[in-house]
Amino acid sequence: MWFQCSLSSGFIEPIVFGDRDQIINVSQNTMSLYGIFKFLVGVFLAILILAGATLAAALYFAARLTELPQRPTFATDQPVVVETASTPTPEPTPEPEPEPEPQLEEGTYRAIVVQPIGLIIRDSPSLDANRVGGVGYQEEVIVLEDSQDRQWQRVRAATDEGRTGWVRGGNTEPIN
Repeated sequence: MWFQCSLSSGFIEPIVFGDRDQIINVSQNTMSLYGIFKFLVGVFLAILILAGATLAAALYFAARLTELPQRPTFATDQPVVVETASTPTPEPTPEPEPEPEPQLEEGTYRAIVVQPIGLIIRDSPSLDANRVGGVGYQEEVIVLEDSQDRQWQRVRAATDEGRTGWVRGGNTEPIN
């Protein structure tokens, strides 16, 4: 079986030599698969367009329904006039002098927490110790002592005398 093409009418027309029924049967199978493919693509595109249009309509109506309507005006409405009484200007009060900071015990110093997630205060210098509180990032603490191995520091929160305990060493920086 072999094919030959002819260009008699300006178009390429195949001239078939061989078993014609087999060639027609093969071309019909190919056309039916291509037709099914075109149908499925068309259905997919139609669903996609409908979903897009539905979403656009829903967004449009949601935006319109959340807008507050204008306040209606009636012929009997009278403008509201608010009278403001003149208030005397208060005399400036002298600012109190800041209290001097209490002196720290010898061997203690002020520091700030430099660990971005803050620190957990524990009741003893161990990871297994109970958690008794915490201090946040950039919070001021008073370092009372260091452990012998310098892995832990005993601190007290500068703003709250009740928060005292141990934190991991190296997570604070001294302040002046």
